[in-house]
Amino acid sequence: MRETESLTGLAVRRFTPERPVGLPPVLLVHGFGSDGSRDWVDTGIAAALAEAGREVFVPDLRGHGDSPAPASAAGAGAPALAGELVEVLDEAGVAEFDAVGYSLGARLSWELPVVAPGRVGRTVLGGLGPGEPFEAVDVPALHRAVAGGTEPADPFTAMIAGMISTHGDRAAGLARCVEGLLATPFAPRGWAGATPPLFVVGADDMMTRGIERVVALAEGAELVTVPGQHHEVLAGEAFRRTVLEALAG
Repeated sequence: MRETESLTGLAVRRFTPERPVGLPPVLLVHGFGSDGSRDWVDTGIAAALAEAGREVFVPDLRGHGDSPAPASAAGAGAPALAGELVEVLDEAGVAEFDAVGYSLGARLSWELPVVAPGRVGRTVLGGLGPGEPFEAVDVPALHRAVAGGTEPADPFTAMIAGMISTHGDRAAGLARCVEGLLATPFAPRGWAGATPPLFVVGADDMMTRGIERVVALAEGAELVTVPGQHHEVLAGEAFRRTVLEALAG
């Protein structure tokens, strides 16, 4: 594994296979409040793909991990975040690529064929919910709470504020990410890629209930169910095996 920093400022972990198989590199996109190391390195998925002969890119999204916080909510909308992922690959000289995203990473991976038309091949969308998860957040109350103000009266906003606040000095940047994502809500109308994606959800994951509506928007897409709740799926052998099989040549 080699750790680098892209021109966008994003922290990137890059895995180079010892025995390349001649297939496109794989972009792995982590979930909200996590980072590339926790979702893809610690779970062994990045290493498993490299052992299978694939070059792997594991960036930290803006505001997450070792990447800088967004300067404003405008820089944290879904198209902006997806665009920065493509810039990481552009800088590495990558044309076509496969993608695997989990939770927020899946939502951004849905956007990749739009911001990089004709370049996205096989795609695995894990832990994707059918709607905008931050829809009910009171953004002003969230910012006040994260800045040390009063706890939001709305229980859902209070829950998000509590989760974000555990990140210490990274909390304000994560709150801007919530604001940016809420301003560009997930409202899928159709899959823009040439290859239908594979959806993977946990059997006990309430956050993905109703995902069949999104699957139906991508002609030819498949839905696979693996054991676990939302935060258990990534570490499971079933998810890792599904990813490897989906991206195999």
